[in-house]
Amino acid sequence: MSNLTITEISNKYNINQNTIRYYERIGLLPRVPRQSNGNRYYNDKMQKWLEMLLCLRHSGISIEVLYEYVELLQAGDATLKTRENLLRDQVNILVSKQNDIQKSIDRLNSKIALYNSGEIKKHKSYFEEYEIAKEIEKDNKNKQNLTHKH
Repeated sequence: MSNLTITEISNKYNINQNTIRYYERIGLLPRVPRQSNGNRYYNDKMQKWLEMLLCLRHSGISIEVLYEYVELLQAGDATLKTRENLLRDQVNILVSKQNDIQKSIDRLNSKIALYNSGEIKKHKSYFEEYEIAKEIEKDNKNKQNLTHKH
């Protein structure tokens, strides 16, 4: 790594320059050193720090929680357990999402297998699904009628 401009950083990490400036403005990025011409330059340390921020953002951590994490980092070793717990919480959220995604993938693959096996045939499936859709619509209307009566 070497000193990179904001344009080079933006391209390297596929992140908008305004986002980088925003991170600096709100304190997620420490003050970025500037060259004599006023341009920011990102040394190796700054690049590693930005990589950490981006990794956490890509994991789904909100800006607020990310800010809290950065404050905890800057507070030092007394916050080690709190930081670990924050990261564990995010891992748990991701595992839950991963499980939901896997269920969706399994369901879609089962449906695709029905098409491939010929169990779902042209027209038959359409009418069966249409009947199900009509039942759902009827149930929703009944619920609305009950709501309006009370």
